Amino acid sequence: MAGFFSKIFSKFKKSPKIDWDELEADLISADLGVRRAMSIVEDLQDRKDVDAETIVDATRAVIRSAFPVQAPTLPRPEEGRPCVVIVVGVNGTGKTTSAAKLAHHLQKQGKRVLLAAADTFRAAAVEQLETWANRLSVPLYKGNANQDPASVCYEAHTRALREQADYLICDTAGRLHTRHNLMEELSKIRRTIAKQDDTAPHATILVVDATTGGNALMQAREFHKATPLDSVIITKLDGSGKGGIAVAIKDELGISPMYLGTGEGADDLEPFDRDRYVDSLL
Repeated sequence: MAGFFSKIFSKFKKSPKIDWDELEADLISADLGVRRAMSIVEDLQDRKDVDAETIVDATRAVIRSAFPVQAPTLPRPEEGRPCVVIVVGVNGTGKTTSAAKLAHHLQKQGKRVLLAAADTFRAAAVEQLETWANRLSVPLYKGNANQDPASVCYEAHTRALREQADYLICDTAGRLHTRHNLMEELSKIRRTIAKQDDTAPHATILVVDATTGGNALMQAREFHKATPLDSVIITKLDGSGKGGIAVAIKDELGISPMYLGTGEGADDLEPFDRDRYVDSLL
């Protein structure tokens, strides 16, 4: 039992009497969400002879059961039509890096991937994605400075169709979830891409930072209103000591993680696995 679970075990092993309010507070502080924390405590209160080991085992089981056995995966591309993936999120979550890592992950599977730099109003974002693309030998489409992001995605989609790419990954601007006009921009990107393929985009993935706790849930809530989310990538799990926010997002929005970001390297993006996640959680 590492991290959070070892702390819980050590804390409640010392006292034969469980402080339920303290346990609930500990679960909430782990970003599991108030409802999930209360549910775990209520379940334990109904049991007899609860000890530290019971608390840890029950919490692990509840967290594991929050997620489906099979994590969500990207749709398979259809013949002649690339699978279009839109990556969204606020600045600082590791969104652009995650988009590049996802492209690398797919390339290693033998897929033909095209990246699109649609954060056109922030030169540093385009440069960052271009650096990753060059480093990983992933083709990149970038428009002009300050070009309409929707038109960049449209042109990238045109190229992806022409070159018969399997996946088009569009890295959108790092939006503040409270900015209505930027959220409207996401809707425009979706409508524009659909002009060439009425089934596109095929996946919209939100990138959230595990260290931000409740802010990550608020971001997920707002982005989901603006553009239906299919999944999330949880980043910065390597140094956060947390990660329970994935449970809170799943509970409220019904969205399971697709990948976890575990470090700064190109290969530090792993498909979500609920058992590995619980074993390493917190």
